[in-house]
Amino acid sequence: MRVIIVGAGKLGYKLAEALLNGDTHVIMMDTDAKVLERINDHLDVLTIKASGLQLEALKELNIHTCDLIIAVTSSDETNMIICSMAKKLGCRRAIARIRNPEYAQQLDFFKNEMKIDHVVNPELAVSNEIIRYLLKRYALYTEEFAKGKVCMFDFSMNNLPDFIGKKLSELKDIQGMLIVAIERDGEIIIPYGATTLEHNDTIYVIGKKDCISQLAKMCKGSIERKFVRRVMVLGGGKIGYYLAEKLMALGVHVKLIEQDKERCKYLSEHLPNTLVIHGDGTDINLLDEEDMASMDAFVGVTGFDEENLLMSLMAKQAGVEKVIAKVSRTNYVHVIEKLGIDVALNPVNITASEILKFIRGGRVVSVSLLLRGQAEVTEVIAKERMQIVGKPICELELPKGIIIGAIVRQGRVLIPDGRSVIQANDRLVIFCLQSEITALEMFLNPHRGGLLGELWNRSKGFGKSFNN
Repeated sequence: MRVIIVGAGKLGYKLAEALLNGDTHVIMMDTDAKVLERINDHLDVLTIKASGLQLEALKELNIHTCDLIIAVTSSDETNMIICSMAKKLGCRRAIARIRNPEYAQQLDFFKNEMKIDHVVNPELAVSNEIIRYLLKRYALYTEEFAKGKVCMFDFSMNNLPDFIGKKLSELKDIQGMLIVAIERDGEIIIPYGATTLEHNDTIYVIGKKDCISQLAKMCKGSIERKFVRRVMVLGGGKIGYYLAEKLMALGVHVKLIEQDKERCKYLSEHLPNTLVIHGDGTDINLLDEEDMASMDAFVGVTGFDEENLLMSLMAKQAGVEKVIAKVSRTNYVHVIEKLGIDVALNPVNITASEILKFIRGGRVVSVSLLLRGQAEVTEVIAKERMQIVGKPICELELPKGIIIGAIVRQGRVLIPDGRSVIQANDRLVIFCLQSEITALEMFLNPHRGGLLGELWNRSKGFGKSFNN
């Protein structure tokens, strides 16, 4: 697959990093030479110093032979035009990042008239993720797959003290589920039956929803949440706007704090049922006046990681049950969770997950990036011609970093072992280390061969950088 990414910012970099596997050839375009130099130092991609709006640059890249263009520059309008131009020139598919809420009602027009195949809105995606967490039942990170039949939870061993010091093979309370990974000191460990659980470990478990719920009830202390009725949101940007709008529709009382006076006027006009407060969200006296301690949840979504971090800590110390912070710097995410904040959300990872789901097509139902992008959990529909179909798992020779955590067959959830045989139309929930994405793609793709496949494989790797 030949992919052009226009815009070499954080999202463009993350997408290139995730796509550099198997038969994917990535080209990155940007007008900033320093940014491209940094990318060349870390990723094996072809870089082009040019604007995606330059017709000649697109033609020179033989855009008509490209499978996909992804426009993720800082301008919505630029992204739309780039995608439309690329499709006119023969590019097979186009994805645009469009962030402005005012465009949200026009997405059908963009897709139908401008021929943009997929539109991604990072702020809307983040707000959806926040809503999902606020409404979930347990105080644990969760993902749902197979229309809710299969769940993935993470459990801290500090909440399951009876597990500490035991080997996985000795655990008796994990029927109907599978421990697919252990996080220890910020790194992922793929466990065996002989792996011993330690203090401060976090285990990632995939399995039947009711079985995992039973394990959650065993956790030390109460982890069951009460229904959220009052939420304080710090930051009235795009995420704060979408979040307040969605919470209002659910009947939740929202206090939205924003420092910019003009922005407050806009928010008040467009969110009539939200209490918009003009003030400095870092002012402790203001938060006390607005009775932060009585809130069911606090969400920090300003444009500053440090502000989100600090005020989320303050909310936690004030006794707020659910505390969420938006953190753009990936190196902050692990630190913030250690400090007691419930969830640290990275917009880049969330958006990349959404784009990857679209890129990988109908066979991939959902993608969830874990542990700052070190791993993925992917939901896949098995097709007849896939290499994994019709053989016992033990004969597939899957790499250590790929684990099939669950199979959903005709509505029934099966926790597989080495003897399990994957059938066509099974839904598979697969845990995969980032380093093994290439191998996973090979197992999921039908056999490729012939002259075109050979020529494509030989063409990979020509040149690392070409700057106009």
